[in-house]
Amino acid sequence: MPLSPEWQAFTDAATAAFPELGTKVVDAAEARAFLAARPAPPAVEPIPVAGVEDWLVPGPEGAPEVPVRLYRPALTEQTPGVVVFYHGGGFVLCNLESHDKFCRVMANEAGVIVISVDYRRAPDARFPAAADDAYAVLRWVADNAEALGGDPARLAVAGDSAGGTLATVAAIAARDNGGPDIAFQLLLYPMLDPACDSASHTENATGYFTTAAQIRWYWQQYLNSDADAADPYANPMIADLTGLPPAYIASAEFDPLRDEDETYGRLLRDAGVPTEIHRWDGTTHGFMTMAWHLPETRQANSSAFTALRKALS
Repeated sequence: MPLSPEWQAFTDAATAAFPELGTKVVDAAEARAFLAARPAPPAVEPIPVAGVEDWLVPGPEGAPEVPVRLYRPALTEQTPGVVVFYHGGGFVLCNLESHDKFCRVMANEAGVIVISVDYRRAPDARFPAAADDAYAVLRWVADNAEALGGDPARLAVAGDSAGGTLATVAAIAARDNGGPDIAFQLLLYPMLDPACDSASHTENATGYFTTAAQIRWYWQQYLNSDADAADPYANPMIADLTGLPPAYIASAEFDPLRDEDETYGRLLRDAGVPTEIHRWDGTTHGFMTMAWHLPETRQANSSAFTALRKALS
């Protein structure tokens, strides 16, 4: 089934506004400059939340502090759960601002404190910089959750695209290093397998905004060499998945990452991890943080945030 006219219009507009990574644009700085030079969207009032705070928190030993942004939900119980969120962007692009609206909606709809992490980006800082930042912030949040007004016993990780990978890796690192305990992982079309060889990488290689060539380019920016692909903190597909927290995985039908996302969900189940896998038909990569005007996005976000709220209730 092809994209609907509404999704085709969104895909065409998103493609026209995005650099041709891996083909005409091969430099990360050039890609960021391209995105920064786009006309600013019409100003809109930010979605109200109870509070937004920017912090610098300790990074890994010997590394810089990590910027984070904390969102307090507009309405919640006295001591809400806490979600550490990692933004997407192929380890290369995006930041706290690009995912500000999504974090506000998540805080309000799930009734949780959200802490968005501005981890170091590739290729300026390659693997394991982002993964190390992801785990360092998770530990800091767990240690300080009560002081921040949250419940340290109800802690989750979440992320979209490359951020979903970092959420996964943070959960694995927490298990491997004796904590912190995580109640839930919310993984939105995560970028999990540097091999990029699943059938959906061929089926959805072009024509759906995010291309297979772009995914390969992102991995090339992030990994130092092919040897890094054998490290489970870079490649969760080869990790031991036993003992990880319950997971919710969202995949998009017309996404090069679709099959690896769903395969990872089955691997989690095989390892005894309770896992929900939701494929959103008719959608493309990135839709949950971009195509706000389309009903599938509202449905997918509502489903994900409901699962998060229930897991941390």
